[in-house]
Amino acid sequence: MKIVALAGGVGGAKLAQGLALALAPEDLTVIVNTGDDFELFGLRISPDLDTVCYTLAGLANKHTGWGLKDETWQVLTHLKELGAPDWFKLGDRDLATHLQRTRLIREGMRLSQVTKNLCERWGVIQPVLPMTDSEVATKLVTADGTWLDFQEYFVKQACSPQIVDIRFKGVSSAMPAHGVLDALEQADAVIICPSNPYLSILPILSIPGMDAGLIQKNIIAVSPIISGQAVKGPLAKMIHDLTGQPADATFAAAFYRERFDLAGYVMDDQDRSLVNSVRAWGIICETCDTMMPGEVDRLRVARKALSLVESCSTRTENL
Repeated sequence: MKIVALAGGVGGAKLAQGLALALAPEDLTVIVNTGDDFELFGLRISPDLDTVCYTLAGLANKHTGWGLKDETWQVLTHLKELGAPDWFKLGDRDLATHLQRTRLIREGMRLSQVTKNLCERWGVIQPVLPMTDSEVATKLVTADGTWLDFQEYFVKQACSPQIVDIRFKGVSSAMPAHGVLDALEQADAVIICPSNPYLSILPILSIPGMDAGLIQKNIIAVSPIISGQAVKGPLAKMIHDLTGQPADATFAAAFYRERFDLAGYVMDDQDRSLVNSVRAWGIICETCDTMMPGEVDRLRVARKALSLVESCSTRTENL
């Protein structure tokens, strides 16, 4: 069974690792959001790609979920002493990743080629693909009409401004990265990781041609909301900002079913009272403990998502 996972951020990286533990390397491809990529100190930085790759390589900081374990911060410390901005935390070893990525791109390599090169160095054997080789930038509009770059909103301002709209600069002229559409065509199912639907998954879905790759696929999603709160990040606040409604575990199911035929949905056990609400939409819905602090937990959630793929496939065959 060949699976494509759509991922971004820490939650996406965790489930991607669980799927990597559950599947043969050739049966999993991870497509990663690059809408939060940006340039700092002249370097091309790809936070979601790095988080997914570091996690798959076993190199991620287990306490934060992002960055590298055993990191040091001498360059950042000296930059601060010199009066440079220090709001985005660049560790010394992490900095080497950005230096190498920038060098290879300037030499003419596509981002997808650079990612493959880095994964080979880190021992990541599953294909990891950026959503696009083009530059697409997530922009957020605040209540006072200010446009914020994603990292300024997410890191520098700690998600504090009220958001009224989200745009993806450059998306209309972007194309899926090399290998993305082939992976989708060959996939038996697509699993949407418990990433922020607005910030991590919608940029992927907004790339022209991506919707065609999802047609007639069994698509499963894992909820990023548990008991009304996001496990990590600003999703619950963003839901309230953009919809005026409180967050609950049915949100991602409703969000995705507006865009494609969502076949299955996994929620946390704490939200089992909402299962019938999702099932009323014709979606197969099950629950499990979706917290994923360690590899055993990530494998558990991956297996639940894969079992739902089997259930959805069986239902389709019987229709």
